[in-house]
Amino acid sequence: MVMNLRDTAICHTLALVAFAACPLLEQGAVAADWSIKEIRAGVTGSIQARSTFEPGFFPTVALYFDPLDRANAATWQDTLLRPRVHLGASINSAGEASQIFGGFNWTVDLTDRFYIDLSFGGTAHNGDNKDDSSDGPKLGCTLMFRESAAAGFRVTDKFDIVASIDHSSNANLCAPNDGISHAGVAIAYKF
Repeated sequence: MVMNLRDTAICHTLALVAFAACPLLEQGAVAADWSIKEIRAGVTGSIQARSTFEPGFFPTVALYFDPLDRANAATWQDTLLRPRVHLGASINSAGEASQIFGGFNWTVDLTDRFYIDLSFGGTAHNGDNKDDSSDGPKLGCTLMFRESAAAGFRVTDKFDIVASIDHSSNANLCAPNDGISHAGVAIAYKF
């Protein structure tokens, strides 16, 4: 099997990310609770420029886990070292790029009811990787980085309303690199 420069760069990047995550996998974390702590379901839409805009809407579902016990973090430093883990999917209603994604998630409480979320991870998509004459984003490679930010409002102890924005790109490891950007709203339910 012959690997090209792009595949080699992706493999090295994924290995670096895996190596950086090793401290999170200490013995206590491996035996941690991987039960679903939260589910978010909502809808997003493309917020890209006209030439890379994706038509339709994107029903999105994400599951949140707390294997590093972020819920019991005592200090803000401890909270940074104990991110939650999320896995999700975003399906395009018009046949454009759908995604499965996952990564780490940090929540910062601003008040008892308001908070912000930041996440970093990866995604795999079924979109257009080639630079051809069709509309929509040209993504270069199937595996990309994904980051997101969200603002949430706790309606009750169990339900939140969450507004979010996300962006996925290949960090110029592949060409082209139009990326994918969405914004939307979701309802969160905490178990």
